[in-house]
Amino acid sequence: MSFKSMDEILAYAIEKEEEAVAFYADLSEKAGFASIKETLKNFSNEEKKHVTMLTELSQDSSKLETYEVKNIPDLKISDYMVEIEYSEGMLLPDILRVAMKREEQAVKLYRDLSEKSPTPELKKIFQILVQEESKHKLALESMYDDFLADHES
Repeated sequence: MSFKSMDEILAYAIEKEEEAVAFYADLSEKAGFASIKETLKNFSNEEKKHVTMLTELSQDSSKLETYEVKNIPDLKISDYMVEIEYSEGMLLPDILRVAMKREEQAVKLYRDLSEKSPTPELKKIFQILVQEESKHKLALESMYDDFLADHES
């Protein structure tokens, strides 16, 4: 996968974020418990915020200059999990596993593309995407860790 312009990167990223919005919204509709439904709706809304942010960047690239890239902690919980497919009726820990692996893959993809970017501008776009996906991964991993801690006997 190679990108030659900021517009190509942003179009690709917006498409991926829109897929994530649909993924979490669909899971929310299928979830059996109200708390899981609400959690998944929140994930979908977070992905919508990414679509908005990326759309704004595509319309005004000067916003790129003011965007501060920060290092987001990585709990690495998903790094030791096997990827699983969503199936109806899954319990929250498994839904979180599915979501964590999706975010982990996005982080890896954008990090790899950042390292291969030929210009500082393109590199920064991918670094922003790494940061945003890392925030989601951290939130999911924290939720998973909290869930397990609450259910230990």
